[in-house]
Amino acid sequence: MSNKKIAIIGGGAAGFFAAISAKYHNPSYEVTIFEKSQKVLAKVKVSGGGRCNVTNGCSDIDELIKAYPRGGKKLKWPFKSFNTTDTVKWFEERNVPLTLQDDGCYFPVSQSSQSIIDALMNECRRNKINILTSKSVERLIPLDDSIQLSFNEEILLFDKVIVATGGSPKTSGLDWLKNLGHHIEECVPSLFTFNMPNEKVKELMGIVKEEVITTIQGTKLKGDGPLLITHWGMSGPAILKLSAFGARILSEKNYEFSVLVNWTNEPKIDKVAAEIDKIVQLNPNKLLHNYKPYGIKERLWLHLLERAGQASTKRWEELGKKGFNKLIEILTNDTYEVKGKTTFKEEFVTCGGVSLDDINMATMESRVVKNLYFAGEVMDIDAITGGYNFQAAWTTGFIAGQLK
Repeated sequence: MSNKKIAIIGGGAAGFFAAISAKYHNPSYEVTIFEKSQKVLAKVKVSGGGRCNVTNGCSDIDELIKAYPRGGKKLKWPFKSFNTTDTVKWFEERNVPLTLQDDGCYFPVSQSSQSIIDALMNECRRNKINILTSKSVERLIPLDDSIQLSFNEEILLFDKVIVATGGSPKTSGLDWLKNLGHHIEECVPSLFTFNMPNEKVKELMGIVKEEVITTIQGTKLKGDGPLLITHWGMSGPAILKLSAFGARILSEKNYEFSVLVNWTNEPKIDKVAAEIDKIVQLNPNKLLHNYKPYGIKERLWLHLLERAGQASTKRWEELGKKGFNKLIEILTNDTYEVKGKTTFKEEFVTCGGVSLDDINMATMESRVVKNLYFAGEVMDIDAITGGYNFQAAWTTGFIAGQLK
């Protein structure tokens, strides 16, 4: 049949890419995107502070999959079909030049997410893809060789359907897919920052320590990279990695736990002790606040000295064995109490969704319902910050759109 009808449920990054892919691979098909809200690509619009972190610069697939706490291993083969290099090429071929930042993140040269939105919208117009907003699918009914979608006062029939509704804040939000026989992994927040209402460190808001090591007390969870002190607690990659990889563990703790910070970024404590001892030997008469090790900024250094119980006007030679050991402890194992979380910027990312065991990852087709496909975060796939979540959307959307 040349006039097959394809429905895309969800007007986000994965939904648009799936629609464009469907039309590219099957030019004669009639493709329609159904978005329940009034606006499409809303998450693309606000991502990266309105700049849109399109993808990551990592082109090694074995390294790339490590950025995905859930879904990484099963994304290995999909990434061989469409990966970060393909994403960059795709947008640049559509007159959206991208720039690679020092942190490995790709952004449009325009530094505006609107460039990405315009490229996707232009492709839809060029390929005559229908986009319908305020169209919420109330029910999906599988038939022998087609799928029936029920809207408010309308029932439509499609040959194939791609679900790209994004992550659900609550597991119950995916009951409509569970009722079809799919197993749903519990949905909990993934990318979030740490609230520290009782910690003085908040007074240092705005300070960034470029390289630290973070851990969650009592677990094997570990993060690294820059740490940002905020007016509510801590953020930055070193914290966000913990939140992503520890999504379920931290949810079980009701977001009350202790985070340990190694401000030196040196995992071996004896090396830190040797470095501080060297400072003592070479600068005995200098005041503690006048010599800041490991690139620690002044306000943070004064804060750490206070936590170590050391007056900033004390000389290094006056530190003593007890003071020396306490300072090493604070530098390498500084403990802060976390009580609660805050969504990272305006980017809501969830852990959980449709179990990947129910999906043929080579085609993104459901193993439970024939002619039903999935793309994006509605599946149990999520990643750390850095363009990885968008890459999963582009990749799974591209493959789902092949409609094999």
